[in-house]
Amino acid sequence: MQLQQMQDEISRLRGIVEVQQNDIQQMKQEALDRYKDLDSRIGAGGAPAAPAANNSASDGGVNTGGAPASGAAAAQSPQTSTEPGDPAKEKLYYDAAFDLIKAKDFDKASQAFSAFLRKYPNSQYAGNAQYWLGEVNLAKGDLQGAGQAFAKVSQLYPKHAKVPDSLYKLADVERRLGHTDKVKGILQQVVAQYPGTSAAQLAQRDLQRL
Repeated sequence: MQLQQMQDEISRLRGIVEVQQNDIQQMKQEALDRYKDLDSRIGAGGAPAAPAANNSASDGGVNTGGAPASGAAAAQSPQTSTEPGDPAKEKLYYDAAFDLIKAKDFDKASQAFSAFLRKYPNSQYAGNAQYWLGEVNLAKGDLQGAGQAFAKVSQLYPKHAKVPDSLYKLADVERRLGHTDKVKGILQQVVAQYPGTSAAQLAQRDLQRL
């Protein structure tokens, strides 16, 4: 009787696991379908428009969720968006890309954020998209791509609140790449230029360990 009860319990647990796996797969497919649909609609948009300057804004610390910032600093180098400014459309595109992170489909998420930045380099969500592109590449194990993405946050959006976080992550990438000579300088920059931020606190801790 006990053996039968154990077998019944195992069968029930297997059923639960199968349902969960199916739900996860469905979520990934829905996120991918949503991205493809938005990409096709955005690709059919109007003629290019002149880029507009953006204001600086914040969306929180290093490990915050997908809530986008309400603005981003204008790029230092001239960039031209291939789409007219449409905050509602930009938010849909950004959210679709972030949904792919939630589904842990990092390859598609990387493609989605890269496409978003090509289409909307001056969007109010661009600073966030650039940061999360770095996080996605880091999750994929693409250290070179992650380092480039994190570095561009401070280069293109110098007043964005994600800058200290991106610099701290850049220091982590350089450490993983074995560029220890660069790590200390980046951490010191975070501490000196962004005191009081969570990134500065983490950077100070890491400096003490060097």
